[in-house]
Amino acid sequence: MQNFDPLFGTRCEMLGKYILKHHATVRSAAAHFGISKSTVHKDVTKDLRIQNAGLYYEVGKILQENKDERHLRGGEATRRKYQKAIPNE
Repeated sequence: MQNFDPLFGTRCEMLGKYILKHHATVRSAAAHFGISKSTVHKDVTKDLRIQNAGLYYEVGKILQENKDERHLRGGEATRRKYQKAIPNE
């Protein structure tokens, strides 16, 4: 698990700043920080609202954008999966 330095804010603020800077998904932020997706989601949807309301609203926009696009990413991943399975003719 990655250590969180209190000099850079609380864990939920660090996660929020990372998501905002990288337009990261909850899954990719969890992987980056070495914590579970549920912890990231709880931190940026519940705890961040109390700690930093401005950052909470900005991160909320990113999370909604990711949610709106997830079916496209899933479809693209499936397309790539089956393209690999079919040999070139």
